[in-house]
Amino acid sequence: MDSATLRIGVLGSGSGSNMQSVLDAVLAGTLDAKICVVLSDVADAKILDRARDHGIPAQWLDCAPYKTKLDGEAERACVRVLNSHGVDTVVLAGFMRIVKPGLLAAFPNRVLNIHPALLPAFPGIAAWKQALDYGAKAAGCTVHFVDEGTDTGPIIIQKAVPVLEGDTPETLHARIQVQEHLAYPEALRLLSEGRLRVDGRRVIIAGC
Repeated sequence: MDSATLRIGVLGSGSGSNMQSVLDAVLAGTLDAKICVVLSDVADAKILDRARDHGIPAQWLDCAPYKTKLDGEAERACVRVLNSHGVDTVVLAGFMRIVKPGLLAAFPNRVLNIHPALLPAFPGIAAWKQALDYGAKAAGCTVHFVDEGTDTGPIIIQKAVPVLEGDTPETLHARIQVQEHLAYPEALRLLSEGRLRVDGRRVIIAGC
């Protein structure tokens, strides 16, 4: 894969802080990419406001009748919108739905997610709380390619943080988020530079 400007479509459900970290890297000139469109399954999500504040097309994606997945007509509509904006890379930024094979087939090895744990430990929701409840001594975040499982795709980058005595779920999550905002632009930079190759379950990073 040669170096190329990424044309990113973002899917998110919440505040969009990870989307903002990617956008900040683009604006700073440290990531060769353009965020072409932002979609959310939550009509009043802050991520949509963040996008519109920067002149990025942003719209609500009606995912009914499904509660926890992007499937059926909603998935087809999502792919149509992404294609209409010339997207070649899909970034999941706090998107609280399981993506299905239709989206993955439309963007093979080009759908990325960030998860607030050191996968394969603690997949699923509230991973920082899972780590704290388990008594883990370290937590962190993982950027990975998305496959048909839940948080099971090939790992690109991980960043760790210590679990401190007296940590609460909120303090641990905040420390993990600092690393998330570094990891996502870094992973996308590697992708834009053509340095990532998926070999089975392994992601090989050229030059490392």
